Amino acid sequence: MKVTREELPDSQIALEIAVDDERIEKAKTSAYRRLASKAKIPGFRPGKAPREVIERHFGEHTILHEAIDRLMPEVYKEALEQEQIDPIEQASFEVVTEEPLVAKFTVPVRPTFDVSGHLANLRVERNPVEIDEEKVNEGLESLRHRYATLEPVDRPIRWNDIIRADVKGAVNGTSLVDEEDAEFQVVEGRTISLPGFAEALISKEKGSEFEVRVEVPEDAPDENMQGQEATYSVHVKEVKEEVLPDLDDEFAKGVGEGFDSLQALRERVENDLREALEHEEEQRYRDEVLEGLVDMVQPQFPPVLAQREAEHMVQEQIGAIQQGSKRGNDREILERYLQQVGKSEAELLEEVLPLAEQRIRRSLVLSEVTEAEHIVATDEDVEAEIERLSAGIGEQGDELRRLFSQEAAKENLRRSLVTKKTLDRLVEIASSDEAPPGEETEAQATATRTG
Repeated sequence: MKVTREELPDSQIALEIAVDDERIEKAKTSAYRRLASKAKIPGFRPGKAPREVIERHFGEHTILHEAIDRLMPEVYKEALEQEQIDPIEQASFEVVTEEPLVAKFTVPVRPTFDVSGHLANLRVERNPVEIDEEKVNEGLESLRHRYATLEPVDRPIRWNDIIRADVKGAVNGTSLVDEEDAEFQVVEGRTISLPGFAEALISKEKGSEFEVRVEVPEDAPDENMQGQEATYSVHVKEVKEEVLPDLDDEFAKGVGEGFDSLQALRERVENDLREALEHEEEQRYRDEVLEGLVDMVQPQFPPVLAQREAEHMVQEQIGAIQQGSKRGNDREILERYLQQVGKSEAELLEEVLPLAEQRIRRSLVLSEVTEAEHIVATDEDVEAEIERLSAGIGEQGDELRRLFSQEAAKENLRRSLVTKKTLDRLVEIASSDEAPPGEETEAQATATRTG
């Protein structure tokens, strides 16, 4: 056979394979024998009908296609060995011509690119973490609500009251809610069940029974209810008022483990807020650093990788839905989900494809950095991480250690550590005070001008 190789964009290789006539003829003979052994032809025992009879019975076209179907995997494997190609996914193929037999395979291969030249130029500025005084005040106010007391009141319902009521709601006979002694807080701007329901409760009194009619929004998850009218029957049984404690030293002493003063409590709230913002900023910075390198490298890859990742992401969505559902297999859950969101499976895959492509680009770049920087996670690293994760959680720690005694679990943890180490290395490079090659610092530029 003759193999013609062509390098294609997106890390793909085209292999055009021309199969010689002698090999085709041998494949057709084998195809004839297979078909003859299964054929039930009057006057002949299985496998004994002459070839011309078999050809008339099945048609020469069928025999040729049977031969081609068996031949394609063989010639493809031989072509890969001849050209020393290691595919990362199944190839797509088409038969260019049948006689003579010429087939074209499009083979996805591992992308190759160099990150080393870009690493030296990777610089990303950090954003300083600033503590907003208003956020600290909001944190203190949240603590006041957490330590508030609830007192029954005999007056009409106001915003922020806690209501205990029997509530039934339906849309065209389909139940939305049917609950006795439901307890909830009516907060301005917060939706309860459907928009408009909470607003209808304001000014109603304990013991009152009434109906509430609201329109279901056009973007409601159940498209069968969109734009329809929902009807609620409500019986208010109790109204409670939230009584907030004074924000003073006495209040601070009763919060958590206790604080000497309101100022000490304020400092704790501020420190907790700073830690949270610093963690959030660190995650944002790591993402920006990686995305910055991806933009510099612009890795190309076979489209099939993104398609597989998109399918995996849809399966992840199904898994998340399945945790909250006790009914149906994966396919049934997917069908219900597609019906809820009003999309086809193809549309859903198309929707997640950009994110799948981003995941692939990031994964490829991280792998190249790992290799370029010779980053590994040793057995000692893995054991230390297992101990860190297990420490201080009692019996659950023992269970975690047993889980990581399995080799597969250890390897997953090892890969996770390598990814973390690689990101740590990128952050180290991106936050370096040294100017990238070819760029002058302000001091250097000044020295050059004054020199």
